[in-house]
Amino acid sequence: MDLLHNLTLGMTTALNPVNMLFCFIGAFLGTAVGVLPGVGPLATIAMLLAITFKVSPEASVIMPAGVYYGAQYGGSTTAILINLPGEASFAVTAIDGYQMARQGRAGPALAIAAIGSFAAGTFATRLIAAVQRCLYWLRSCSS
Repeated sequence: MDLLHNLTLGMTTALNPVNMLFCFIGAFLGTAVGVLPGVGPLATIAMLLAITFKVSPEASVIMPAGVYYGAQYGGSTTAILINLPGEASFAVTAIDGYQMARQGRAGPALAIAAIGSFAAGTFATRLIAAVQRCLYWLRSCSS
């Protein structure tokens, strides 16, 4: 029962309109900065971290997450459109995505990158939550 209560509390906090706004702002700024070649997600968070100093604690945790995901997607934009992977993680995206863009299918290539980024981020977040819950359960069983 405690798990459901905590999950509900987390979702209500995350879906608060103010927090959603800061997540959107973070994703937008992260995408805008992540498009620059050579500027990865961690450098983008470091540059935009000062924005979170004057907001609520919840928004100051949610906004860098939006910045990270936006920067991760923004790097695929340059890899697909101009065959310039700014980070090593976008090298394969540049190989396949640029060929699609040359064939006039840049829109579907960008959509595949966005959907893949969303699906992988969602899966990884759920996996981290499940592992954390399992570790909590194992600690409670050993005591």
